Amino acid sequence: QVQLVESGGGLVQPGGSLRLSCAASGSSASIYVMGWYRQAPGKQRELVASIRSGGTTIYADSVKGRFTISRDNAKTMVYLQMNSLKPEDTAVYYCNAAHPVFPGRNNYWGQGTQVTVSS
Repeated sequence: QVQLVESGGGLVQPGGSLRLSCAASGSSASIYVMGWYRQAPGKQRELVASIRSGGTTIYADSVKGRFTISRDNAKTMVYLQMNSLKPEDTAVYYCNAAHPVFPGRNNYWGQGTQVTVSS
């Protein structure tokens, strides 16, 4: 099992920056694929970025060049650095952990944190 606790959301002006954090715990948390998803009102939840234990990353086209996902050496913390924020980035952001071999059986979500980009 993996437990996830998120923090870092808030209100920011267009062009500003925020850093989201996700604390992961559990005996096998270090091998899980970690990801950030977001869900805007009236829209489906979408993948923003993900990172594997070995460091391989994936980004949505809409955030490439602006967002960066990372994890610490102990792999207990996952971060999403968000720069040059746009109003369309407004959403609830969720941390996710998925087992690299059995994601259907072992898949966990954080509680979500609100990010609002507005002038």
